[in-house]
Amino acid sequence: MGHRLSKIYTRTGDDGTTGLGDGSRTAKESVRVEAYGTVDEANSTVGLVLAVPGVPAPVVECLLEVQHDLFDLGAELCIPGHRVVTDADVERLETRLDGFNEALPPLKEFILPGGGPAAAYCHLARTIVRRAERRVWTLARAETVAPQLSRYLNRLSDLLFVIARVLARHEQGSEVLWQRTRR
Repeated sequence: MGHRLSKIYTRTGDDGTTGLGDGSRTAKESVRVEAYGTVDEANSTVGLVLAVPGVPAPVVECLLEVQHDLFDLGAELCIPGHRVVTDADVERLETRLDGFNEALPPLKEFILPGGGPAAAYCHLARTIVRRAERRVWTLARAETVAPQLSRYLNRLSDLLFVIARVLARHEQGSEVLWQRTRR
């Protein structure tokens, strides 16, 4: 494990660069920094879901696990050549997704983001994860990126959609359905 931060500011980024986990420096607006920064943003938003009182214990357990995974995924992006996320991590998400989805009725209409605070935050996390996935694909077009990263993010956005449905039903009793006939 690398060093722990005892001093938070270093002034080394004042020139528009940032340090990667391997000690090299890159532009703060680089595709790699965009990718792991967006993963960090997604992780923070999952934290918002968890901060809402009354989130069911199985959801809390799952999302805490996801937060650890996202930290590992961000580390993998921050350290070129480092590998942490595996096929087993993707499969674990699929199993969780199937488990949460099993109790839900099939969707016949699109649902609107909302349905209570935790559900709304979960939808926000889902959209940020989708952006993180796009950023990882942009990076993968320029540099080598393990395929597990984009697969993990793709499954995670699906899982967050399903968990948002679970949370909406938990918080409000139902989801907010899009009404195609409103116009």
